[in-house]
Amino acid sequence: MSKHFGHCRFVFNRFLHERKEAYEADKTSLNYYANAKSLTGLKKETEFSWLKEVNSQSLQASLKHLDTAYKNFFKQQNRFPRFKSKHERQSFKVPQNVFVVDEKLIIPKFSEGIQLKQHRPLEGKILFATVSKTTTDKYYVSITCEQAYIPYPKTGKAVGIDTGIKELVILSDGSRHENIKSLKTSLKKLKYEQRQLSKKQKGSHSRLQQKRKLVSVHEKITHIRKDYLHKVSTEIIKNHDILVVEDLAVKNMLKNHRLAQAMSDVSLGTFYTMLEYKAKWNEKDYVKIDRFFPSSKTCSNCGWINQELKLSDRKWMCSDCGEIHDRDLNASKNILNQGLKILSGYGTQSDIKQKREEALSLDKSANPEALPISFAVGG
Repeated sequence: MSKHFGHCRFVFNRFLHERKEAYEADKTSLNYYANAKSLTGLKKETEFSWLKEVNSQSLQASLKHLDTAYKNFFKQQNRFPRFKSKHERQSFKVPQNVFVVDEKLIIPKFSEGIQLKQHRPLEGKILFATVSKTTTDKYYVSITCEQAYIPYPKTGKAVGIDTGIKELVILSDGSRHENIKSLKTSLKKLKYEQRQLSKKQKGSHSRLQQKRKLVSVHEKITHIRKDYLHKVSTEIIKNHDILVVEDLAVKNMLKNHRLAQAMSDVSLGTFYTMLEYKAKWNEKDYVKIDRFFPSSKTCSNCGWINQELKLSDRKWMCSDCGEIHDRDLNASKNILNQGLKILSGYGTQSDIKQKREEALSLDKSANPEALPISFAVGG
């Protein structure tokens, strides 16, 4: 396995270097087929004959990954490809001839099989497998199978989703999901392991061991957070057909040093991504409303906008109709109402723009130097 990891990493890095040099020299853009031809010639050279020790299709898969990384960069979907490091997560792909027999993984170059701890039975036709090794020396294999996906049954329910730091999710039907704060609860342990690492001599074996301890704490935090986000997002998708959320600029929120750690701990960007792709899988409507829509300031009962509302005000009373609102629940109801308007075709962008301009004009009159930026988490 170490050979497969190392050889695939070498192929990726070498041809990434060749692509960069070719472009810098004479503006030539190499593609997958040019790289594959070069790889065939490279394996014939005595100096690189060791490349034949591993599955040739895994090496070709590394070239395809490199080509995909380039295409995604030019589509502005990802950043420019980086060189792979042996100190990070390692992986190689097996495009064909993948079998699981008696809880053993059978792939090329591993004819005797690799013992598995299979967490669920395989269903459908096996397409390919990806073997990976984490920085904490745990080995995984992800086996991709082709099968018909059965969406969750329709419920006929719609929900507005407001998110925050204190509570992860506040739904318009009144239900809430707490923020488990996986980083905050493990921060003391994390700081201790980091201090121990700083005392070790660079390059020593004890430093390497301590680094693995530190990484294992980070790994546990990540797993707890992802597990919780998956459970919450799946529950919401199961019980609702229409999901309405705010189009929040999470990256901009992370620029505030007072909120950065808490925002990273709650991982709103990952949560929204989960909701979006799960809604697509299950044929649910996923609607985004404008991030500047005053969801917290607007009375969900009569539509009056409270311009004096502060972030510290968790409850407020409408001066027009007298309704008493919980800030987050009121925001989720307004998010739902605005999303339903967008779906029905009424008050789409014009309504959003009008309310936004009204809010900004009043804010500017109160404070001429105020910037037109909405930064309140959860509306």
